Amino acid sequence: MELIVSLCKRRGFIFQSSEIYGGLGSCWDYGPLGVELKNNVKRAWWRDNVQLRPDMVGLDASILMHPRVWKASGHLDHFTDPMVDCRACQRRFRADTLDDAPWVHYCPATKGNKFEVPAGEPCLHCGARRTLCPACGKGELTEPRQFNLMFKTFMGPVEDEAAVTYLRPETAQGIFVNFDNVLQSMRLKLPFGVAQIGKSFRNEITPGNFIFRTREFEQMEIEYFVNPNDTIGGRPADEAWHERWIEDRLAWYRRYGLRPENLRLREHEKDELAHYAKRTADIEYHFPIGWSELEGIANRTDYDLKQHAEWSGKSLTYFDEERKTHVVPYVIEP
Repeated sequence: MELIVSLCKRRGFIFQSSEIYGGLGSCWDYGPLGVELKNNVKRAWWRDNVQLRPDMVGLDASILMHPRVWKASGHLDHFTDPMVDCRACQRRFRADTLDDAPWVHYCPATKGNKFEVPAGEPCLHCGARRTLCPACGKGELTEPRQFNLMFKTFMGPVEDEAAVTYLRPETAQGIFVNFDNVLQSMRLKLPFGVAQIGKSFRNEITPGNFIFRTREFEQMEIEYFVNPNDTIGGRPADEAWHERWIEDRLAWYRRYGLRPENLRLREHEKDELAHYAKRTADIEYHFPIGWSELEGIANRTDYDLKQHAEWSGKSLTYFDEERKTHVVPYVIEP
């Protein structure tokens, strides 16, 4: 990894953020060539998913939003990771990823010699399995506790609870709260999508794999609204469109040169689904560090629009002219 980081710096692709001050963990700056590479990806994505589609429009929502947005969306209550702390070195880890990381072990069978043991395996000398901190190998780990991943800040000159707001952890909510504005101003008919490219922020424990999973990142996101009363080929419209978007997104990556054998689809198990999701499938890529997510394609149902309608007191429905009734659209999120 150090060789890749060094090469990217020398060639002007990516620099350590605030490097002259010692850098800031998991924060990176895109250099002259890096920003052009990133812009090429964004332009291709925007052209193919927005400009060339008659059923898509764009949006650029504010990063800072009313704090009630995050209460309504469930982020204040559910957007958490289980964390554990080492009582010796004070380092913090995600409890649900500990079994995936190598661990440090001071083996009593070899007079306390230090070994790095592969993830999920016992020490070859004494048979011990991980019980202590994976970093220092000495400290006991605390019980898991939930840690909210949103960055908190304050609006205005007074830092009190009335001035609290958050850096958005995803771009999706800006689309949902603007649903009626977009619907009415553009005179759209279901199904249609709203796309957005923008910065998001998550105060999570990152794996330290260079620019993979950072606290500040850019998302390219679509919310595609469908009529839940419609059917396509005998299937509910939301399920049919979910499948179609999965196929389209896989084809998009292949079209730009990613080898099919390096791409796979991973379905989320019921116990790992987000609180809003009916179904989620991840497109994963085989990186040098192993398989990991490129994007998730979720059926968010009508959860978000219903939540924002309830918390705001505003109607977020679509009038179905054929059935002469108001419906709350389902949302597919590529």
